[in-house]
Amino acid sequence: MQCPRCGNEDPKYFYQDGEQIYCRKCIQFGRVNITDVIQPKPYKCRKHRVKAHLNFELTDAQKRASVRLKENALGGIDSLVYACCGAGKTEICFETITAFLNAGKKVGFAIPRRQVVLEICERLRKAYPRLKVIAVCQGHTEVDDGDLIVCTMHQLYRYHHTFDLLILDEVDAFPYKDNEMLEAIAMNACKGVKVLLSATPSRQLLRKAESGKLSMIELFTRPHGHPLIVPQCFILPHYFQLIHLLWFMKKYGGQWLVFVPAIAMSDAYGKWLSVFMPCASFTSKTICKEEVLRRFKEHQLTVLFTSTILERGVTFKGVHVAVLQSAHPVFDEASLIQIVGRVGRDPKEPKGFALLYADRKNHAMKRCIYALQKMNESLFDLHECTG
Repeated sequence: MQCPRCGNEDPKYFYQDGEQIYCRKCIQFGRVNITDVIQPKPYKCRKHRVKAHLNFELTDAQKRASVRLKENALGGIDSLVYACCGAGKTEICFETITAFLNAGKKVGFAIPRRQVVLEICERLRKAYPRLKVIAVCQGHTEVDDGDLIVCTMHQLYRYHHTFDLLILDEVDAFPYKDNEMLEAIAMNACKGVKVLLSATPSRQLLRKAESGKLSMIELFTRPHGHPLIVPQCFILPHYFQLIHLLWFMKKYGGQWLVFVPAIAMSDAYGKWLSVFMPCASFTSKTICKEEVLRRFKEHQLTVLFTSTILERGVTFKGVHVAVLQSAHPVFDEASLIQIVGRVGRDPKEPKGFALLYADRKNHAMKRCIYALQKMNESLFDLHECTG
């Protein structure tokens, strides 16, 4: 027995209803019997004559990565783009997206988290103003077809065997990471070429690249050419971490994104600190998410406490970050690298503070620092070669 949608073969996930047997593993997307043949929905597809509009020019390193990615895709080769946070992974894909759209191919861009879907969709609308670019995620499912589709990984169940080019962003992130069901649905949504984007690829993906199953394209330099921020560690008891952080904020000023391991802690700190300064909390349970982010981006808030929901995919100019209780299991190596990657992305403000607070320095913290230092070494080697 095998589910035709998610590929499940585990007997414990199958249930017999009369003469039919259906899969319970992906039942959240609707019932599928093992004898069903899923027919692709006839989504519209037409040739375009467009090009991506950018208000900046790609760097030489970005251009090289972009050209190689397009050559791979047009040659039917799947790629893994391993690039540091802020390297411009989305912009590297524009040339490939344009080539497929102009050839009359269907293009999809899938991301694990809803908030990032909305932000990427807006960026793509600006890059392709003549196209119908749609976001398909929670609260945005009325329209599911357009010239360019941006969706969450969960929504890929709608697009069985649909995309000639499927770009999977942040493949190391929850809920896609280590989720066999979502991975199978994503693979079934693509009938052509896949492009995987990540700043922290899993060892499994790296092994696939080493074995030749994926073509790996590396880019560890940001457009402004400055080194990545390497975090400072402060080993302090839990109760003293916030006190030290408040002292640090007062001494150096600036706008701060503060990550904590629990939603309740984020809400409590945000409510308490709002008495003394413009402050708020942002978690998966925040009601007016867009409004809170707008206030933070417009510098109406000095501090925003958050869970890991904002660890990736969003950009705030000139922000500093801090992680309280960073040795907590919720913060793994990939999570910490992504969090630190929020700092120094703006060419006008390429520097900033990244602080890791913990009662001990664990393996994830050490690996995060080591990985960022290795990426910076690659940058210095490149400067020596081009100098």
